[in-house]
Amino acid sequence: MSTDRIGGQLWDVVVVGAGPAGATAARVAAEAGCGVLLLERAAVPRYKTCGGGLIGCSQAFLPAGLGVTVRDEIDSVTFGLRGRRERTVGCTTAVRCKMVFRDELDAALTKAAAEAGALVRDRTAVAALEDGAGEVVVRTGEGERIRARAVVGADGSAGRVSRHVGVCCEQVDLALEVEVPVDPRDAAKWRGRMLMEWGPLPGSFGWVFPKGDICTAGVVAARGQGDATRAYMREFLERHGLAHLTPLHDTGHLTKCRRPDSPLARGRTIVAGDAAGLCDPWSREGISFALRSGAWAGVAAAEIARAGHPVDLERARATYSDAVRSTLGVEMLASRKVMNVFTKRPGGVHTALTAFPPVWRRVDAYLGGETTIPALLGTPIARAAFKAVGFFA
Repeated sequence: MSTDRIGGQLWDVVVVGAGPAGATAARVAAEAGCGVLLLERAAVPRYKTCGGGLIGCSQAFLPAGLGVTVRDEIDSVTFGLRGRRERTVGCTTAVRCKMVFRDELDAALTKAAAEAGALVRDRTAVAALEDGAGEVVVRTGEGERIRARAVVGADGSAGRVSRHVGVCCEQVDLALEVEVPVDPRDAAKWRGRMLMEWGPLPGSFGWVFPKGDICTAGVVAARGQGDATRAYMREFLERHGLAHLTPLHDTGHLTKCRRPDSPLARGRTIVAGDAAGLCDPWSREGISFALRSGAWAGVAAAEIARAGHPVDLERARATYSDAVRSTLGVEMLASRKVMNVFTKRPGGVHTALTAFPPVWRRVDAYLGGETTIPALLGTPIARAAFKAVGFFA
């Protein structure tokens, strides 16, 4: 396969976006023997609004020996309902949720891609994609034309590649987040414990994730309620003793969930992670979706690069799309059901989690990577608990 290093020459795979999905796709494609160029518009490492929690599923898809610092591991979760009815439950799974900074995680994954043979070029924005005969031309903001046999779009839900493929989303939320330094006493209070609080807006919640002497805190709610979401953020930070601290970062971004029939490929281009609208509709967790889709996209991109016949090209695209829809798509549909109930009955969800220990144990198993949302919802224990609080007729 090609190992050319200069734009304008034909690459096997060009990956756009160096987040978890893009860096993983670049690493996997490089390990498959492809000449890979990984483009990132910002300077690496770059800050990204994200809670930075690695659930068990995410950890399973990280490359062995990844050099990222784990800032904390979660031993317990405090659930609250609009500042009331707080209850803390312990984690019992062998694999605990790990807290990292997203800039450090992304930088480590990008380094792993480079070590596998991918060429990383940051500070390079993509302006457009053009489909050609047996290739895709990636045009940068500087006017450079980069040719590729296959392209993986992992440049976010508002990225150029997502628009090129035609990704459509059915749920768009606004997430606000701060990273604040905390003193040793407060750091000790949060150590090993994360907070999830169900908020005042339909489908909203707030969180506090501990990371040593820094806490990541934020809220999320449906887009279109900007003033109310910002008011909730102020109230949330005040309630948990974080409002008086000067943030190291104070940002916001939109999280998007794909429509089930939304495309995942166009010609020799495929999308993964946020660019594909892959995100949990209820928890808005996206790292595990990015890592998994990125790994599959890397395999698919290598096959697309080698495809010399339309039948082989279609097979590679279909294999990737089927993998995403049969796993991540099914998980999103199950989580959508939970979200629909949560939007109407946040108190019922809170009761199920805090008053029915078997329900929490199954959720804990999900966080530890031992089960999935569809499997969790199908258990008799979960169905009985949900029925008791009016979830099922």
